[in-house]
Amino acid sequence: MRDYHIYWVYIMTNKPKGTLYIGVTGGLHDRIERHIQGEGSVFTAKYKLKTLVYVEEFQYIADAIAREKQLKSWHRQWKINLIEHDNPNWNNLWNP
Repeated sequence: MRDYHIYWVYIMTNKPKGTLYIGVTGGLHDRIERHIQGEGSVFTAKYKLKTLVYVEEFQYIADAIAREKQLKSWHRQWKINLIEHDNPNWNNLWNP
């Protein structure tokens, strides 16, 4: 049993090298399921972003938010490189 909460920074897309969405959450399961159902955010619903391609785990919310902001400020190619480093085939990492 964990004595601390887990937070995640994640990237969703609609296809390999497609539209990217970077988010942060304290409840990954619920958040990804809402994205898949088109309820996660207006942006993810509009672009049909239902594929989870990248995830990072954090113990502290401040660290997760800082990382989310950092990733959002990156050039698009840097984000693609980050995804492809661990997930070169852009596989859907969501397996509830």
